[in-house]
Amino acid sequence: MKNTDVTYEELQKLYNRLNKEAEAAGYHLNPDVKCTKELVKGLLINNKRYGYWACPCRLASGDKAEDLDIICPCDYRDLDIEEYGTCYCGLYVSESVLQDEKGVEPIPERRPAPEERKRTAQRPVTISSLPLPVWRCRVCGYLCAREGPPGICPICKAKKDRFERFL
Repeated sequence: MKNTDVTYEELQKLYNRLNKEAEAAGYHLNPDVKCTKELVKGLLINNKRYGYWACPCRLASGDKAEDLDIICPCDYRDLDIEEYGTCYCGLYVSESVLQDEKGVEPIPERRPAPEERKRTAQRPVTISSLPLPVWRCRVCGYLCAREGPPGICPICKAKKDRFERFL
């Protein structure tokens, strides 16, 4: 069995890194530092177990290809934060939650069931088969497939109104 002990230095280093990356991307780490550090510890433990940062609030399979959607930051983070003010596990929060302008409510699981993920993975991907529209940042060219454009571009930090529907 792999050693999954986490040192204070490892925890603090990743916490600081995630905090810096979150702020640069227009997000924030949960202001409940004790809770946030437990989530960061879960990421470190999962990295030691599986070799990748599987979301600490979901069951990882141990197969990286199967878990790509739940590697932190997961595929569902942006939509969860836009709609609910926080991601599923609560690691990342919006500005309105950070400023205590918006309360946190339960977040439904967006991740499809394993059977649906397997069916989707077996289908060939073509432009016409994408289940979501593709949005393009007019500032830097960043592309993303989702229901609507992100609130802020993760590359250049342009606001939502600078996105156009690409496909």
